[in-house]
Amino acid sequence: MAVDGDSISMPVAVAACVAMALFYVLILYAPTVILRLPSASSYSNFMIRRFICAAISTVASLVFTAFILPIKSWEGSFILGVYGIRRDHLWQGVVYPLLLTSLIYAGSLVLELLLFLESWKENCGGCCSSFSYIKSLVQTTSTLVLTGASNVSLWRNLIVAPVTEELVFRACMIPLLLCAGFRIYSAILLCPILFSLAHLNHFREMYIRHNRSYLMASLVVGLQLGYTVIFGSYASFLLIRTGHITAPLFAHIFCNYMGLPVPYARGKGLVTAAFLIGVVGFITLLFPLTKPHMYNYRTNDCPCWLGYCLWN
Repeated sequence: MAVDGDSISMPVAVAACVAMALFYVLILYAPTVILRLPSASSYSNFMIRRFICAAISTVASLVFTAFILPIKSWEGSFILGVYGIRRDHLWQGVVYPLLLTSLIYAGSLVLELLLFLESWKENCGGCCSSFSYIKSLVQTTSTLVLTGASNVSLWRNLIVAPVTEELVFRACMIPLLLCAGFRIYSAILLCPILFSLAHLNHFREMYIRHNRSYLMASLVVGLQLGYTVIFGSYASFLLIRTGHITAPLFAHIFCNYMGLPVPYARGKGLVTAAFLIGVVGFITLLFPLTKPHMYNYRTNDCPCWLGYCLWN
């Protein structure tokens, strides 16, 4: 295999992970603090600068990790495999974790369906055909997609943030921690703590840019940090179990799109029922839908860096 699990010391692995986490956050301020560039003329330019900074820190972290890990082969596909970037079992790495994640949002999905049906009844009211309404819906959706393609906030939430955060905080950090000898559950808990560091800069934005009170900014950021720790643990679990970076990546995109799960809606008991059923389903299927052999050719007698062969 690519790495030897005992050849990295725990302090070195932790220090490397902390350095990458801090670099990911601090480089966002490089244009104005280090390069002394003038303030961005618009929100779009401001976000584009951040996209470039996030991309630079991600590439730097990937290269940095490759030199720390005792990789024995520098073949491109081999190195990418260390980060969980693989072509084999690709559809499994996308579909099964996405289905599993959607169970947590069963209440949200049912609520959206109920709202859609209510909208259909109000707009049609029996006076227009279902075909006409579907055609109108498709046209509206197409317009929204085209509009969203130029929306920098959507690019941040659905593309840039998921891709860069998963590569840095999962693909880079988990191999380092596991190769240093950390137990799997320790890595699952430690990575999210470092992941939460990437969101500490939100306090500054809340407190200074949005003129929120210190208490309100603390409450909002505290909620965000709690959520990132929970999601980060789940994302780390997915990568370790499947060995595919696509598993946490698409789960991340889906969660960013959906927001927080909806457990309750006034006058819609079906939403609460769906939410509870989804939670039970998620807990029940968490391990069966992430069995390592579903995502890998071999798991028996495999001293793999991911450690999925040790979880059986």
